[in-house]
Amino acid sequence: MKKFYITTPIYFPSAKLHIGHSYTTVVCDTIARYKRMQGFDVMFLTGTDEHGQKIESIAKEAGVSPKAYVDEIVAGIKELWKLMDISYDRFIRTTDDYHEESIQNIFNELYKRGEIYKSEYKGAYCKPCESFWTDSQLKDKKCPDCGRGVEQASEEAYFFRLSNYTDKILKLYEDNPGFLQPQTRINEMVNNFLKPGLDDLCVSRTSFAWGIPVSFDPGHVVYVWVDALSNYITALGYGNTSYGDFDKYWPADVHLMAKEIVRFHAIIWPAMLMALDLPLPKKVYGHGWLLFGGDKMSKSKGNVVDPVILCGRYGVDAIRYFLMREVPFGQDGNFTNEALINRINADLANDLGNLVSRSVTMALKYFEGGFPKERVSAPVDDELMDMAKGLSAKVESLMDDLQLPLALTEIFKFISRTNKYIDETMPWALAKNEADCPRLAAVICNLLESIRIAGILLSPFMPQTAPKIFEQLGISGDITCWQSAKTFELLPQNPKINRGDAMFPRIDLEKELNELEALGGPGKEAEDTLKAQAAKKPEGVVSLVDIADFAKIELKAAKIIACEAVPKSDKLLKIRIDDGTGTRQVVSGIHEWYKPDDLIGRKIILVANLKPAKIRGVESNGMLLAADMPGNEARVVFVDDHVPAGAKIR
Repeated sequence: MKKFYITTPIYFPSAKLHIGHSYTTVVCDTIARYKRMQGFDVMFLTGTDEHGQKIESIAKEAGVSPKAYVDEIVAGIKELWKLMDISYDRFIRTTDDYHEESIQNIFNELYKRGEIYKSEYKGAYCKPCESFWTDSQLKDKKCPDCGRGVEQASEEAYFFRLSNYTDKILKLYEDNPGFLQPQTRINEMVNNFLKPGLDDLCVSRTSFAWGIPVSFDPGHVVYVWVDALSNYITALGYGNTSYGDFDKYWPADVHLMAKEIVRFHAIIWPAMLMALDLPLPKKVYGHGWLLFGGDKMSKSKGNVVDPVILCGRYGVDAIRYFLMREVPFGQDGNFTNEALINRINADLANDLGNLVSRSVTMALKYFEGGFPKERVSAPVDDELMDMAKGLSAKVESLMDDLQLPLALTEIFKFISRTNKYIDETMPWALAKNEADCPRLAAVICNLLESIRIAGILLSPFMPQTAPKIFEQLGISGDITCWQSAKTFELLPQNPKINRGDAMFPRIDLEKELNELEALGGPGKEAEDTLKAQAAKKPEGVVSLVDIADFAKIELKAAKIIACEAVPKSDKLLKIRIDDGTGTRQVVSGIHEWYKPDDLIGRKIILVANLKPAKIRGVESNGMLLAADMPGNEARVVFVDDHVPAGAKIR
């Protein structure tokens, strides 16, 4: 089986990760899912970089130990990745015992080889970035990465002979043009760092204690670059006995990161690997920034966009889709609430959601019992089928080139073409004439086949949406696997089609923007307040909703005027009710606790605006409220007889 190893950078344990951090991880997750669907044995690594002076200082201010501080933050990061449906295979912490063992072994080996030597450091130091800079690298006497002030530092330290690798890194780029992408990153590394000549790199510190001790010189702790960068091999078992995957997965296929840390991965990391005589990763990719208001997202700048709040309002897959569709990969992209909502409405609600809903509804309406074997084709079918058959190859080519936005563009071109096919073939007109039944069957089956293929190709991008599509189509197994997207007409003769809820309800743009404004907007205090309130939800409450969500539910008093058992069911009752405006029918699974005669004349609470559904073939228009009781018993919530039918419950 082919192997594929992909990594995110390991993240500094910040108390508040913004949507920009999620961007890198979601992209990696999508690539990992795609490779798994292709049959690769995938290792997807992420984690946290937990040592350093900054952590030590923050923990001291908080009155806790550095380990206690990072333990709490890392738990939150893992919860975020769970929320974002991130399917990582291994999560490394630089405080893990096996990693510390490996780092000491790596440091010792580099020292033994003469690649590390002891000296004294004097120069500019950026505490937030934990980076040393020469005067020539500073921008306006400030850190070139974060733009903040630097301080002069002087201390005994060990240095890695990075200066010996200038020509070797230049040759690496020349001999392997695909090693560092996109091309602009090569230009940055060559012009800004390699042509001026590399300086030796400080790789130990004595001014703080929160780090991995140098085993042969305990006053020193290993500095961030040897510690953090080596995670990509220590997580596989290099230098330790906890894992044995190094020979299996190394070298990495893709190191993916934001552009501000490309220098460490494209210069320092390959130099360290060369010094250890280890293979180099196949590709380092530095993507652009996700901008907010034209500026890089940053907690310190007050423009953090909280992924927890976004996922809560719009759903995880909508956020994943926006991140991967909106940002040209490798370039900077801008985040706005308006762009997000417009993308959800145009692509997910209008195109994808509408296509699935229309097609499934027509399939149930015209062929609920199954499709006839006789089908009649027409020339208009050919363009759609040819596009469907060639789509998988296009998507694979773009995915292999890490052009995820373009892959999504191709998929949604096909979805738009399928919507157009409905207008061209007009199934509603064909349904009026029985003689056109074979033609109608061909049209509906072509629609469902097209949705099946689109659903498969969307699976890595939108892992929660694809199964909902397949459930509505009534399919599973081999015809939902990646390879099956290359073949048209795999749908069974009688698929068990199910009409589901709208996957992406359309959002009222103006109303939603006003609600976001009322929340305080991204990065403002209201977001923190909202999250704090959610964190303090009462015991036993699954999740909290705001008043706007609750207001969408219409509760009414209603009177039961007739009731009978649903045939061939021990649990269901068919209940006729008066809701004050007329009568309607509700199906409820309460027969185990109530006889039909017990309910007639009683008043109940009705969820009046629930979408109609068929239960055992019987239509139900609403739902009555009941309470869960001990012993798996349920009791209907009855209303006082003085309350008239139709009265609003609030």
